[in-house]
Parts: sequence; structure tokens; C-alpha cells
Amino acid sequence: MNMTLEAAGLSDVGTCRSNNEDSFQCCREQGIFVVCDGMGGAAAGEIASRMASECVAKALCTKENSKPSSDDATEAAMVEAIANANRKIYERAQRDAETLGMGTTIVAAQVAPGIVHLAHVGDSRCYLWRKGGMELLTQDHSLVGEQVRLGNLSPEEAENSPYRNVITRALGTQLTVMTEYQRLQVFKGDVLLLCSDGLTRELNDDEIAAVLARAANGEDLDAACRALVERANEAGGRDNITCVLVKV
Repeated sequence: MNMTLEAAGLSDVGTCRSNNEDSFQCCREQGIFVVCDGMGGAAAGEIASRMASECVAKALCTKENSKPSSDDATEAAMVEAIANANRKIYERAQRDAETLGMGTTIVAAQVAPGIVHLAHVGDSRCYLWRKGGMELLTQDHSLVGEQVRLGNLSPEEAENSPYRNVITRALGTQLTVMTEYQRLQVFKGDVLLLCSDGLTRELNDDEIAAVLARAANGEDLDAACRALVERANEAGGRDNITCVLVKV
């Protein structure tokens, strides 16, 4: 199967924050895309997210890993890259008191002919737009996300919970981390959105889907990224906003 990808990414500080703790990487030729959302005092969140995105992208974009490989080998490479990033962030925090406790979420996609490999930790998300509908592919590793899955909270209650931003998994907070991995088929016309929670905190699914629909129908992906960020800022922009769009 021949495959070409279009891709674009944009990150914005939002309207309320003084610094941007998000980070992203777009390696279109290798089909590698990463979004991270950092946390920690001072500039520590920026450090953690940058370390994670750069470390994972570099590992997956190497000549060896960019060659066609088995699904199992790709899964192993993604999980290993995230584990290595986690360890580097954790060890840096142990050496430097100013970065102690820093961490970051991550969502990473490796798009190969006919398939996308997804790996994530935390509450950064990946959505899929296909043939008129949008689907959330990842599940949040967050306190309210777990309560929704257990049936203790409705999705509406979770959206308004004061504990919405409490995540249960992150890179860098412990020496080891559990990465969630999945793979699924992709087809011509599919659009993937990788994003930080600064986007999903401000825009509901219908608002996001409206922009993805235009991207699927030929709108420039850079313009679509700008539209998502602008709408999130208009809705409040209470956090950093990062989005990466990939069209097959």
C-alpha cells in the first residue's frame, strides 16, 4: 500500500499561562508524531516535555526504526523509547532539586502503510476522523477518567470535576512507567489529531470534529491547527494548547 502523509502542528501558551510546558514533534517523512504536556514548578514542566518529545522522536526516527518492520517490533520500539525517556527525566529530576517532581504526559503515533501505532501515558489524546465521524482512540490516565470507566462518574460530571487535571500516570515521576499501546488500520482520507488537554479542556467533541471535517475535506492543515488553537483561546485558553494533525 502506497501512502503519503500531510501533517502540521502548533503549540500556544494560551491566555492565562506565562510559559508553555507543551512540546511536540512532527517527523512527517518517517511518520512519527509526538505531543507532550509537562508539569512541575518553575520551568521544570517545559524541561520534562521537551526531553520526552525529543527523546522519543529521535529514537523512533532513526534509520533502523524508520524502515518497515513487524508490528511487534514497532510496539517494542515505541514502548522502549518511552521507557528510556521516562528514565532520563526521572534521573535528571533526582540530580537537580529545581526539577524534582517534574513529569509529562505523552501521546505518540507512528504511521506506516495501512496502520497507525499509538502509545500514550497520561491524558494527552489521539482522535481519529473517518468518513464523517470522530472517535477518541486513547483513554485518559486520570482520576476522573478512571472513575468514568468504573461507572462512578458520568462523562459530563468528569468534565466539571475539580479533580479533572489529576493524572494517574506520567513520565518522569517514577523510575518505571506503564505505557498503553494499540494499533489500528488507517485508510485514505483519515485524519489523526494528537493534542494536549489544553485543547480538550476548552472545546467539546463537536467543536473539534467540525475542524477535523474541514481538514478531511481539503482545508490546509496549518489553517486547521490555527483554527483549533484560536477557538480554544476564545473559549478561555486556561492552559497551554498543542495540536498535531496528520492526514493520510
